[in-house]
Amino acid sequence: MTPLQPGATIGILGGGQLGRMLAVAGAQLGFDMLIYSPEDDPPAGRVAAGARKAGWADKAALQAFARDCDAVTLEFENVPVEALAAIEAAGTPVRPGAKSLSVSQDRASEKAFLQEIGIATADYRVIDALGDIAPALEALGGYGLMKTRREGYDGKGQAWVRLGHGGIAEAWEALGKRPCIIEAPVRFECEISVLVARSVTGETCTWAPPRNTHANGILSKSSVPSGLPKTVEDAARWKAVALAEALGHVGVMALELFVLSDGTLLANEFAPRVHNSGHWTPEACQTGQFEQHIRCVAGWPLGDTHRLFDAEMVNLIGEAGLVDPASLGPHDTLTLYGKRDARPGRKMGHITRRLGLRIG
Repeated sequence: MTPLQPGATIGILGGGQLGRMLAVAGAQLGFDMLIYSPEDDPPAGRVAAGARKAGWADKAALQAFARDCDAVTLEFENVPVEALAAIEAAGTPVRPGAKSLSVSQDRASEKAFLQEIGIATADYRVIDALGDIAPALEALGGYGLMKTRREGYDGKGQAWVRLGHGGIAEAWEALGKRPCIIEAPVRFECEISVLVARSVTGETCTWAPPRNTHANGILSKSSVPSGLPKTVEDAARWKAVALAEALGHVGVMALELFVLSDGTLLANEFAPRVHNSGHWTPEACQTGQFEQHIRCVAGWPLGDTHRLFDAEMVNLIGEAGLVDPASLGPHDTLTLYGKRDARPGRKMGHITRRLGLRIG
């Protein structure tokens, strides 16, 4: 393809915080960013060149949006695959494509795909009915984490279940009696993620894998360096690159991995988009994840991902998002997401702290 020139229009499906940060990065590179979202007053729409409000099933609106864009991307993985098909039918490229989206939208498909390409995961079983749960738990050692196959995030759509301890029917009810998987527990030392970018020409690059800390099922902090041996980090990077290539992915994506005590890596899940655990990259690297994603969508060469600073990214969740600017340190960079009200468990922004210049 011919690379897009500054002044071209890039559309974003979704209007949340990731779309907002992508829109800012795209504008910095000279593109007009256009948001498509079913929501009123989406945060991304207030920093973009324009915003369209319409539903994901509105084929006419999607195709009109597509005709006004030179390329289209997405900010989250729960956009219906049919929406991408409508845009592509109008002749506008969508990056990443439907394969990355469809595999990631279903946890059973996701784990099966990872295993097929040689990336190990925790043992799991597929649950289609209440009667499937007990046999699955027997096979997994009597205890496991049940997750809805679709749409769970930040600890939502999950419940621990144990054979012989009651609560199984209640957990099934609480998860909406929907198709699920049950994962065997994993005894891990830490969790890391690898952000990988893949261009339209198949060029790939990765960033330093951050060590991630969670609270109440929500990412709390990502830190680089991870403190892990280089051999472990290199193996993690290789898995992320292999995944991006197997999907034919174009853009940035994230692979979350459990690190066991012996250095073994087990994939948890992947996100076919820019990711919360990479929010430190704009301040700490030569090229951050948002600029890199826009480069991929526009057909540009990839930027250098060299890390310039040790850093940590701290999420501001709920009332913590009401930050007093006077509390910020001289090496803190504050990013707020433009959300109108703070609610428990809601990501309102983040702070990236540069901890020291990286030498070499």
